[in-house]
Amino acid sequence: MVDITGNCQRVMEAIADVAARSGRDPQQVKLLAATKTQPAPAVRAAIEAGVRLVGENYVQEAQAKKEAVGGMAEWHLIGHLQSNKARAALGLFSVIQSLDNLRLARILDREARERNCDVDVLMEVNLAGERSKTGVAEEGLAPLLREGSGLSRIRVKGLMIVPPFAEDPEASRPYFRKLRELRDSLNQLGLPNVALEELSMGMTHDYRVAVAEGSTLVRVGTALFGPRSPLK
Repeated sequence: MVDITGNCQRVMEAIADVAARSGRDPQQVKLLAATKTQPAPAVRAAIEAGVRLVGENYVQEAQAKKEAVGGMAEWHLIGHLQSNKARAALGLFSVIQSLDNLRLARILDREARERNCDVDVLMEVNLAGERSKTGVAEEGLAPLLREGSGLSRIRVKGLMIVPPFAEDPEASRPYFRKLRELRDSLNQLGLPNVALEELSMGMTHDYRVAVAEGSTLVRVGTALFGPRSPLK
């Protein structure tokens, strides 16, 4: 049996420790439970242990779990969003962390206008140019923000990154640092509907490095729930 309660406590303590040693307020860093393939009881256990943000990769999977768990947490979409799932996503998620193109932004804006609501999003950035991953390239980020800032229902709240995996967590540091620098630079543009407060960066193997580099939101799965079953 995985001790989800104990794992959540250990991760939250590690976040607070790294933040304090980095001269940051630990309250500035939020823990999101990345629950891909995890069953609803595991999600509920994390929430009961004090986790307030839940991240899912797929709309359909989130729908079933959210119905089972209830409205006990704030749900974020952390995986790629297909345009034909935009309407359903707006009904499920408080934040979409994976926006990376203008076409999807326009679709979300249109759906939000029909619902008479606003959409909080993070821009996913692919700094390494990995073809296997989604995300806007560094050189395309500012133009995308400028064009997207004219969409009345889209609120760009920050940036998100999944750097190349490496066994050494320190290999992620340059990407985290660069994303923070980009955030600070882009905030100087003063674009409407753009207030880049959030930096969603860091997962199980490198979240400590991410916190030290300014992450405001870490997406942790394995450290909370244990390794995923190879059958899933």
